[in-house]
Parts: sequence; C-alpha cells; structure tokens
Amino acid sequence: MAAQSMTMNPQDAANAGTPAIEVAIGDNEIRLKASGEWLINRIVDVNAKLREIEALPVQNRVLSINMEDLTAFDTSGAWIINRLIKRWKKQGGEVEMLHQSEFARRLMDAAWFDSSEAKGTPEKSLGILRLLEKLGKLVFALKRDTEMGLNVIGAAVRGPQMKLGRRGGIRPISIVHHIDRMGLRAVPIITLMSFLIGAIVAQQSAFQLRFFGLEVWAVDLVSVLLLREVGVLLTAIMIAGRSGSAMTAEIGSMKMREEVDALKVIGLNPIGVLVFPRLVALTIALPLLTFLANMAALAGAALVLRFYSDISFDDFILRVRAFVDLSTVFSGLIKAPFMAMIIGTMAAVEGMKVEGSAESLGRRTTAAVVKAIFFVIVVDGLFAIFYAAIDY
Repeated sequence: MAAQSMTMNPQDAANAGTPAIEVAIGDNEIRLKASGEWLINRIVDVNAKLREIEALPVQNRVLSINMEDLTAFDTSGAWIINRLIKRWKKQGGEVEMLHQSEFARRLMDAAWFDSSEAKGTPEKSLGILRLLEKLGKLVFALKRDTEMGLNVIGAAVRGPQMKLGRRGGIRPISIVHHIDRMGLRAVPIITLMSFLIGAIVAQQSAFQLRFFGLEVWAVDLVSVLLLREVGVLLTAIMIAGRSGSAMTAEIGSMKMREEVDALKVIGLNPIGVLVFPRLVALTIALPLLTFLANMAALAGAALVLRFYSDISFDDFILRVRAFVDLSTVFSGLIKAPFMAMIIGTMAAVEGMKVEGSAESLGRRTTAAVVKAIFFVIVVDGLFAIFYAAIDY
C-alpha cells in the first residue's frame, strides 16, 4: 500500500494532553489515530484537521479510526467524529472503529443526529402507532389536569385562610364582589338568551305536535325540557364562556406578572386568595342564574305559544302547575353547583398553567372554556343517567 503521512503534533504533545490526530492515506484505506484530550476547550485544531479529511475523495476507501490513545473525550469530540462518519458513509465509504471504549461508544451514540432520519420519523409514526401516541398523550394530560383540579379543590376547601397555617381569614367582601361580577352582571345576557331559547323550543314543539292535533302538549314538553335540562345546561355554558374565561385570564395575567409568586413569598395562600372566593361565588351565583333562566325560558315559551298556538297565559300556567312538580324544578337546580365547581376548577387550573407569554394566556383561556363546556355536558349526561336509575 502506498501511503503518505500527515501528522499534527508529535506523540509527546499527545501525552501532555494536547488533542492530536495522525493520518495515513492509502489507496484502499485511510487510517486515523486520535490521541490526547478531545475536549471542547482544546479541540479547535483537531476540528480543522477533520474538515480537511472530510474534503478528501472517498473512492470506496475504508476509513479506520483508532481511539486507543484518547485520554479524555466529551460530546464536542463525539460530534465532530460523528460528522466525519456521516459524510463518509453518505459518499458510499465504509467506517471501522478500533479500540473504542464503552464510554466513547455511548457518548457518540448520544451525540448522533441525522437530519434525514429525523425527517423520516413522522412517516414511520403514521397509522396505529401515531394514534396510540396521541391517545397516550391525551390520557397523560387528563391525568395531570385531574390531579391539578383535585389539588385546587382540596386547597380551596382546606385552605381559604389568608395566611398559611392560620385559620379563618375568609373575606366575605371578596365573595360578594365576585358574585356581583359573575352573577348580577350576567343576568341580562342570561335572561335574554333563555327567553329566546324558550321561545324557539316552544315554536318548534308546537309546530311538530300540530300534525297530531296535540299542540297543547307543547306546554308539557317545553316546561319539562327547559326545567330539567336546557335551562341549567345553557346557563352553565354561558357562564363558562363569560366568567370562566375571565377567571382564567385574571389568574393567568397574575401568573405572568409573578403576582402569584409574590403571594407565596409574603406567606399568603394563592388558592385561598384567588380561587376560593371565585369558586364560592360561582357556586352561589349559578343556581340563582339557572332559576332566572328557567323563568325567562318559560316566559318566552308562554309568549310564543300565546300567539303561535293560541294558548292563553292562564292555560299555560295551569298546565305547567298540573304537569310540573318540585322534583322537576330541583332536578335542574341540583346540577348547578356541580357545574359551577367544574367551571371554576377548570378556569383555575388553566390559569395556573399560564407561562410568560401572551400566546400562552390565550391558549390557556381557550382550553379552559373548551374543557369546562365539555365536562359540563358530560356531568349533565351522568346526572340524566343517575336520575333515570333512581326514577327521579
């Protein structure tokens, strides 16, 4: 084999710790012998030498790398050797590693990155594997949100005190303030929405029952539907979009401005100060709003049936009194506190997860509303199954 030798630094320099590489170029093989300490703060000259070797023609030659005399090795050394190996293999050459220690092998494996392999990853994860991956992430996120929600509820029930370790400290004025914001100020929109929904449901019920000559039964259908299901469900959805999003934005903005951390530093309980009053206010306000929504929906139904089906207000009230009992009324109102807890908990959890950007705040606010509405509907369905099981 005709070979020429290019040597950077003698062996004595390698013994002193200076990184070095000896190169022997032949017709069928290029032999490299690394020595010294291949560390990030000493590897500049070796890196330049490897760049020269990368520029050599491959010509189906074998690249042999001897690592016997390496005295120190870190990720920078592993990276530049991997770079040479990838270039050599890409050109069709073969690479042979000699006297590679277990530590060096593991470090080079950890530092290996191939952009072509990374681009191929999404294609390999298609199909059932990708579906399972998304399902796993969803289950893990659900587990994490459940734990955070239980922590929020537990801290709110156990620790409404102003100071950590002290009892009492519940501020009624804060609860009243949030009842005003979440309850009283929501009365106009809730009343208007419920009035229109009641009118629409009544008109559609009367229109369908007219074909059977049972138009007067629209009163029975509408009253039960609104009082048991529609009134509380639509009210909870409206409060989730109106008050739940506001709650997430408020807590999230406090988190962004590090006000939550400031509360912890001065010894205050953030859950007790920020979340507990809002949860109590929602739990009080939502049943009251549900009752107002039911009355407004019945008023809208009565008005539509008066002019659309010629059912007088007196007849409407008499049929409602005959067909609706207290269990029908309370079956809807009982759901309201549970839905309020769900809305408040989802809003608090997403607010506490806000990071330091406006994008994160918007994303968490949207997630809070979507999750609150989803779980409100799920809870309504569970209540329907429970009521059917106990014949309520």
